[in-house]
Amino acid sequence: MAVPFSTEDEKNFNKEAAKENYDIENVPVYDDEGPVEFAEKAELRRGLEQRHIQMIALAGTIGTGLFLGSGKAIARGGPLGAFLGYLIIGLLVTAPVLSIAEMSALVPLSGGIIRHAEYFFDPAMSFANGWNQIYSSMVSLPAEIVAAAVVVDFWGDSVNNAVWITIFGLLLVASNIFLVRIYGELEFAFALLKIMLVVGLNLMALVLVCGGGPNHEVYGFKYWQNPGPFVQYLGIQGSLGQFLGFWTTLSNAVYAYSGVEGISVAAAETQSPRRNIPIAAKRIFWRVLIFYVLSIFFVGLLVPSDDDDLLSSTGAGTAAQSPFVIAATSAGIKVVPSIINAVVLTSAWSSGNSGLLGGSRILYGLAIEGRGPKFFSRVNRFGIPWIAVLFLSVWVCLGFMSLSNGAATVFGWLQDLVSVSALVNWIIICVVYLRFFYAMKKQGISRDRLPWKAPLQPYAAWVGVFAFNLLLLTGGYTTFIKRNWDTETFVSSYINIPIILILYFGYKWATGSKLVPLDTAPIMRFIEIAEQNPEPPPKPVTGLRRLNILWS
Repeated sequence: MAVPFSTEDEKNFNKEAAKENYDIENVPVYDDEGPVEFAEKAELRRGLEQRHIQMIALAGTIGTGLFLGSGKAIARGGPLGAFLGYLIIGLLVTAPVLSIAEMSALVPLSGGIIRHAEYFFDPAMSFANGWNQIYSSMVSLPAEIVAAAVVVDFWGDSVNNAVWITIFGLLLVASNIFLVRIYGELEFAFALLKIMLVVGLNLMALVLVCGGGPNHEVYGFKYWQNPGPFVQYLGIQGSLGQFLGFWTTLSNAVYAYSGVEGISVAAAETQSPRRNIPIAAKRIFWRVLIFYVLSIFFVGLLVPSDDDDLLSSTGAGTAAQSPFVIAATSAGIKVVPSIINAVVLTSAWSSGNSGLLGGSRILYGLAIEGRGPKFFSRVNRFGIPWIAVLFLSVWVCLGFMSLSNGAATVFGWLQDLVSVSALVNWIIICVVYLRFFYAMKKQGISRDRLPWKAPLQPYAAWVGVFAFNLLLLTGGYTTFIKRNWDTETFVSSYINIPIILILYFGYKWATGSKLVPLDTAPIMRFIEIAEQNPEPPPKPVTGLRRLNILWS
């Protein structure tokens, strides 16, 4: 492992040398704008401002997991089961969010956890999780594009889904191949749309529940009484069937929250990352939690769990609908469903947009570390790793599977694959953080010296390791129930386990890498870099900006 240069070396090192010696990892340099801690920041442009990173963190994960996947959760677990599932996962996911934010505030490198694993755990883990995240991007991108095709079918299926998949895929490439600032503005606009939609839907739901809709029907909690708060999943009667229905909703919630830890992936392109990433982490979990949990609660009041139009686990065909659309249609509101679907469409594409940026930066980080082909580290004149973007974009073509099997069915397969890879990533984040935490303790370094000290640690990380492992091992439990074997479910639920193990131990066998000893992890050096390169103080918030609760 390369060791960052000393302060004297920093003074004699310039931006041109950094570019010429780009294979040297994480070298502190100076550029025309002042001190820059790591060499890759001379290549990747800092185009994401505070408002960008805040809004991406807030609404970047609000997409098909809420607007489409929630239908499957209600159909499987009932309104209360879905509510509890999204609530519990929302609380648990704070563990990897807080963990990655604390490490990224100290070491803001493109690629996030795969770079931290290099220094605080094992180079083999950096390799394994890096390529596992590339695999996750490969399946999540077509999942979002297929979801967009599902939404378009609401207005009619006269146009073949291949046309929409091609159009949406090309738009993803166009968004990511140009300036990252354009990406930031696009995501900022889409985030505002999603937030306005969620707020509007919840207000609409409140009015409908109280009888303020066109049909003046008071919904109240009638669907919690009939067909009931829980579902007898798989026909299993009693409390066991209800519990299994609830437990199944957890995988839907995992998919909905997947990517919430991505606030650190573009750290090298974030202005003042040591300040803005912790701010995003502190705000994201309760904001997203409120958005998700309130939305699931209200839609569970308006749509019965046995509604035929819900995107259920057995849903075939291509005309699947969002439960929010079903609720508005059932209430007799004619215009709102099209408005909802239009914003849901932008949400699906926006989630794919975020996924492509995150995946390409991870691939870029792997190339920089020498754990991937070097050509993935090439950037264009806009500072974009364009080869990495194009490579991942090709996998959008997996979405064409929906032409033969039905978009809803393929969306379900891809959703399961993404959920499992998200669980693996969360486990690794928590494990790497625990090594980071105990390395500081072993070396006698006070956490007060960190740029940001996350609360609830290390307890949150330990809870995350236990809970996410439990969810990973029980994700495909239905296949072990008598007469319920399903090969596709078994493969999508467990294939990621051998993948990550083969990558990890295969790399260790090939290179002989070892765990980074707790007493030699280079934490103090990174602390010194942070202390020697303080970020400029934030601009004071004045006037009407004080009322801005979203990104100020």
